[in-house]
Amino acid sequence: MRDREGRLEAVREEAAARGRVEGAAGPVTGAPFPAAASTTGYYGHPLLKAPVWTWEVPAYFFVGGAAGAAAVIAAVAAAAGADPQIARDARGIAACGALLSPLLLVADLGRPSRFLNMLRVFKLRSPMSVGAWALAVFSAAAVISAGLDWLPVDRVLGPLVAPIAGATSATAAVTGLVLATYTGVLLGVTAIPVWAAHARLLPAHFGASAFGAAVGAIELAGHRTPTLNLLGISVAAIETAISARLEWSPQPSGRVLREGAAGAFARLAGVLGGPLPLVLRLAASHTAEVRVVAAVCMVVGSLLTRLAWTRAGVASAADPRAAGV
Repeated sequence: MRDREGRLEAVREEAAARGRVEGAAGPVTGAPFPAAASTTGYYGHPLLKAPVWTWEVPAYFFVGGAAGAAAVIAAVAAAAGADPQIARDARGIAACGALLSPLLLVADLGRPSRFLNMLRVFKLRSPMSVGAWALAVFSAAAVISAGLDWLPVDRVLGPLVAPIAGATSATAAVTGLVLATYTGVLLGVTAIPVWAAHARLLPAHFGASAFGAAVGAIELAGHRTPTLNLLGISVAAIETAISARLEWSPQPSGRVLREGAAGAFARLAGVLGGPLPLVLRLAASHTAEVRVVAAVCMVVGSLLTRLAWTRAGVASAADPRAAGV
């Protein structure tokens, strides 16, 4: 018994000495951040498990967000009495996203049954559960709402189609607003340091970016109304403010968004989604070619925003010190 206790004590002392040596180690050549503390746990395993998402996840974030924002724009345009073709094209964009989003999500999950299992219960306190149900309801409402636009409206079908179209459009708008922002909430509740540190900013960032992509897509469909341009200016101004906050934030949690591949994506996304389209829309909004360039910038910037945050999460999990942990 004494020999066994002696061996255990020797193992404890060896582990403690190894921890002191690792903790006192100086900067590692080529490492992106000073090695002020060990980033590994037991047996050399990392303290945090990095996200193993494939490209389908940021693509789903982008497509679902843009589709949800387009549904909101369609409902507001119809209620405000705007050009019916704008609402119709916005509903078409929302329907395309509603069909593509579940496919991207299932492709990442591996099997359709895994997505169906997420719908077995509804938990209001779970962003994943709320998001899964929002996607399911949104997909059905958006597709039906867009499909009704193809039905001939006459004296017989008109009284029947109108209330159904209004109800599905409103449902798609409400669930679309959730779809445009819930992914930011989902990232914020994880243990990944850079996501958790920006939990309050992510939903607003993803929501504004989603509306920027939706406005850009509608403009690329051929619409150049002053109202769309004003909405684009508002979104670009918000994105500019968010990019400035991330760029000049003194918090250590923002370092992974300014260095490496994640930093390159984040800075390019910030320019394309904020300052560049803002200047173009303010300076030459009456020029069709300029509006097209601004629209393309906002769509590409929205996609890069999702890629940047995904890469930042991987970098943050690999080295939690990058987020001040």
